[in-house]
Amino acid sequence: MPQGRPSVVPADGLTTRQRRHRPLVMVHTGQMKGKSTAAFGLALRAWTAGLPVGVFQFVKSAKWRVGEESAFRALGEVHERTGQGAPVAWHKMGEGWSWIQRGGDADHAADALEGWRQVQRDLAAERYGLYVLDEFTYPMKWGWVDVDEVVATLADRPGFQHVVITGRDADPRLVAAADLVAELTKVKHPMDAGQKGQKGIEW
Repeated sequence: MPQGRPSVVPADGLTTRQRRHRPLVMVHTGQMKGKSTAAFGLALRAWTAGLPVGVFQFVKSAKWRVGEESAFRALGEVHERTGQGAPVAWHKMGEGWSWIQRGGDADHAADALEGWRQVQRDLAAERYGLYVLDEFTYPMKWGWVDVDEVVATLADRPGFQHVVITGRDADPRLVAAADLVAELTKVKHPMDAGQKGQKGIEW
């Protein structure tokens, strides 16, 4: 896309403006780190543009506080105080799903499915402008969430709602249905030299 110009202009009957303002399904996949980081970069842009942001973390522990969560919660507070930006909601699987009241041992498959059900409810209600479904490829890979149902729900979502899904091993059906697919390929990583993840870089 030299100078932002598309290489193909489809004969779909849409004007350039109409085509430009279609909501997107985006997938960040591949073996390298940075998939979630890129998605949260999109979320920052969305917040700045006034699009409400909904983050759903499907695999990370509900007790694990990642740096982006603190930052986006702070941005949500800025919006509440000043009206700048947009609302932000952050949900984590298991005990992090605020709408589940369940005691005892966690059922991760059931929790992931209920998380997806909440995403479906929010899409139907047009609650957010950008959905970050973080590490959502894994519940699909493990059979906890039906891939065909995900693809159909995203295809039929109403209004103007962007969705970005992150995680390794994205299902080919999801890849085919997405508007944008980025695959992060490892060239080098500090772990190759025995260095573990560190605060401010990995979390």
